[in-house]
Amino acid sequence: MADGEYVRLSVGDTGQGMDEETMRHIFEPFFTTKEVGRGTGLGLSTVYGIVKQSGGHIRVSSEPNKGSSFSIYLPRANELTPADAKGASGAMPAQRTGETILVVEDDATVRHLVVSMLKSSGYRVVAPATPHEALRICDEFSTPLDLLLTDVVLPEADGVEVAEKAVASRPNLRVLFMSGYTEHPVLRLPGFDRAAPFIQKPFTKATLTAKVREVLQSKNLERG
Repeated sequence: MADGEYVRLSVGDTGQGMDEETMRHIFEPFFTTKEVGRGTGLGLSTVYGIVKQSGGHIRVSSEPNKGSSFSIYLPRANELTPADAKGASGAMPAQRTGETILVVEDDATVRHLVVSMLKSSGYRVVAPATPHEALRICDEFSTPLDLLLTDVVLPEADGVEVAEKAVASRPNLRVLFMSGYTEHPVLRLPGFDRAAPFIQKPFTKATLTAKVREVLQSKNLERG
């Protein structure tokens, strides 16, 4: 951890704790000790990504049957005067451009997080619970859609298939894939373009919105 002043947030419990082998993997995407269907393994990896992106650090202490404690260290921000705060808020305005993003993500927790990130950045978001519902929206409704943000690994149909069908209905629709996997079989399918816009989970709000803006701007450049 770099030298400097930090603010510490500590959280602890008195649960079953973790052994050393489990602790070595807790920040890895999709690692979970819960039974299938009861956990995604994305919670702590997302926290880790956000903290590291902010220049912070996490320390973990745990023993079997003795609970766990997490200490998050974030760099202390200098206090802003009202004038500074006004200038800072004006420096990074929300992207209020009227663009609408269709989000396809089967995990409700991740979906809600992504939707929150996008809405707070000024985008309109349509986030159905299933890929089937997403395609129905593309086919049957006149809702304007500028970008499809879809997970690659889905229960009903993989994200490649969803994207192909969505673009067939909406030829001007841009597509951005997301996944926590780097070598999942779906990514090696002939129909998956390795050069297609892609963002790796877990990601921060800044990383997501920057990638979304990049994909949407490429659409505008083609029109120009």
